[in-house]
Amino acid sequence: MTSRRTFIKAAIAATVVPRLSWADAGSPAYLGAARDASGDYALYGMDEAAQILFRVPLPARGHAAAAHPSKPEAVAFARRPGTFAVVVNCATGSVTHRLDAPQGHHFMGHGVFVGEGNLMLTPENHYTEKKGVLGIWDRAKGYKRVGEVPSHGIGPHDIRELSDGSLVIANGGIFTHPEIGEGREKLNIADMTPSLTYLNADFGLAEQHVLAPELHQNSIRHLAVGPDDQVGFAMQWEGDAAEAVPLLGLHRRGEDVVLAEADLAEHVMMQGYAGSIAFSGDGSEVAITSPRGGRLQRFAADGTFLGAVLRADLCGLAPFGAGYLGSDGFGALLALKDDMRPLTAVPGLAWDNHLVALPAHVA
Repeated sequence: MTSRRTFIKAAIAATVVPRLSWADAGSPAYLGAARDASGDYALYGMDEAAQILFRVPLPARGHAAAAHPSKPEAVAFARRPGTFAVVVNCATGSVTHRLDAPQGHHFMGHGVFVGEGNLMLTPENHYTEKKGVLGIWDRAKGYKRVGEVPSHGIGPHDIRELSDGSLVIANGGIFTHPEIGEGREKLNIADMTPSLTYLNADFGLAEQHVLAPELHQNSIRHLAVGPDDQVGFAMQWEGDAAEAVPLLGLHRRGEDVVLAEADLAEHVMMQGYAGSIAFSGDGSEVAITSPRGGRLQRFAADGTFLGAVLRADLCGLAPFGAGYLGSDGFGALLALKDDMRPLTAVPGLAWDNHLVALPAHVA
């Protein structure tokens, strides 16, 4: 199998691109997808003060985006089980490429640039073979798909690159099929097996962690990477709604997974659903949000519960100052930590689930 290093080397050798930078797009610090009052969808760029810099229309509902580390490009992904993604030139506002998932695949709403931005990886559900894969797309070749590798699990949802070039994958464990239940019906709840999976720089399996049997219905969904490559992962409980289970996990390579515990009332109020996760801007803590529970929960890096901030329909989360930037379904962007401070409000705007911090702004 061709290695990731070979892909990256070829991509670098072939790269001939304009020398634009994020400064040409107004130096945005954050990206977020939203629906406006007219029902149209767009990708928005925000500055360090969470003020909107630009808006680029999207053909359908967006979910998350992958931001190139240096070029003013973002790949906006359709909400799962979408089969398209669009490459947006954020300096010009134009859509430069459309990515279509191969037959029998669909995207999972997330992706990541690797190799200094020469390759992009997309978690995908290969539903005809009932397995998860990572699609490999070569930017220098006009975002041509040049291969795929296994995610070593079912339902890979999110992916991040660590400082040594290795990858961490949230294999959610849930199998869906786009022709059943509008593509969102969960078909294997009884025997789902979520995992936190690491691949080395050549895409080989390096390490994998599976939750205890009694938590096998706790789908590992979203990832954040903090100082010293500590990984935080947010979960969504598919088991008995009467059970209050941890929804935040913390991990460092070579160590055991830590499941962060809040008090019982806080677990219950989350309603089994963590929508987004981020480390604070100063890297001292990590938080998860629940739009269903209308709250943000904060934890120390060792998993100690620090408190909660209440806000209806709060979901998007990113590092901001020493704390967090949050977004809700009512058009608000909020500064969060031990309290809440409104920053921007756009009537009629409904932010989707995630905020993306550009690499220079990640703790």
